[in-house]
Amino acid sequence: MLKVVNRLKPASKTLVFAACLAVAGACTPIFKNHGYIPPPEDLAEIKVGVDTRESVEEAVGAPSSSGVVRDSGFYYVRSRVRHYGPKRPEVVSRELLAISFDDRGVVRNIERFGLEDGIVVPLDRRITESTIENRGFLRQLLGNIGNFNPANIPGASN
Repeated sequence: MLKVVNRLKPASKTLVFAACLAVAGACTPIFKNHGYIPPPEDLAEIKVGVDTRESVEEAVGAPSSSGVVRDSGFYYVRSRVRHYGPKRPEVVSRELLAISFDDRGVVRNIERFGLEDGIVVPLDRRITESTIENRGFLRQLLGNIGNFNPANIPGASN
């Protein structure tokens, strides 16, 4: 192999070197971070039984989401996803910080959950299903030919 590389012209050597770099770069994992969890220093400022919703929001920022039920809590979520070549992206870490409040709006508890604890925190998006079937644009457009009824036009007289 070394003899073959030595016989190549300098431009070809550069091309082979660039191709090797491209292949090595394609196999490098890429990490993407999503979300926000306040740092421990900011969380240390929050006193259970003393701080309120407003003081928590001032100290650590607005939550990623809050509870569906009024006055239930603040939730901060952070995920780290690894993308590796053609493989499906993999969640390598996910943390959830839950700050719960009592009926008066005072901090009741601060909890952390994550993949490291063996607790899987599934993130779910609810998407409204469309009534459009899996058809292309032209098929949808041409499929409506013949379905036109002038009586369905608003304001049309009978």
